[in-house]
Amino acid sequence: MARTAEIVRNTRETQITARIDLDGTGQADVETGIGFLDHMLDAFARHGGFDLHLRAKGDLHIDFHHTVEDTGIVLGQAVFEALDGFKGIRRFGHAYVPMDETLTRCAIDLSNRAYLVWKVAFKTPKIGAMDTELFKEFHQAFAMNSGACIHLETLYGDNSHHIAESGFKALARALRQAVELDPKTHGQAPSTKGVL
Repeated sequence: MARTAEIVRNTRETQITARIDLDGTGQADVETGIGFLDHMLDAFARHGGFDLHLRAKGDLHIDFHHTVEDTGIVLGQAVFEALDGFKGIRRFGHAYVPMDETLTRCAIDLSNRAYLVWKVAFKTPKIGAMDTELFKEFHQAFAMNSGACIHLETLYGDNSHHIAESGFKALARALRQAVELDPKTHGQAPSTKGVL
């Protein structure tokens, strides 16, 4: 059974379409109008093993905030829909990702109890043209809309590019584990409640 989803979100601020295949090969085709965000989403797809097609048009003449946050919303909704009630998955995942001087850890619980613990500090206010404060906005939106409890922490690092990229890769690697089908669940939601 294909674990895919397509989400369309149209507002006065953004128009976004996303298609995801959780059992893909890591192929990304992403255009948001924000070069660094495209780079991060490409890394997310590649390291998660997800096929991702995403198009976003937003009010970039104002700033990048609406486009970044709404992209997190749509991507989270796509993951949530593709998981179809969290049936048969491992549920938990974790990853440590080093990038040169930086080390980032992510732990995730696909519990349908959305939460974000964010322990990431950037050394610069921008990476290229993108405000570094927007990375928290993206991850918050993704967590709330995917039903994921995400703990993301940069343990140490100096280079803002490495800090951001190791975070996206750690999220992708942790999510890859969590969405993996577990034969021991026999197709059920992995919870004592019987439902997530």
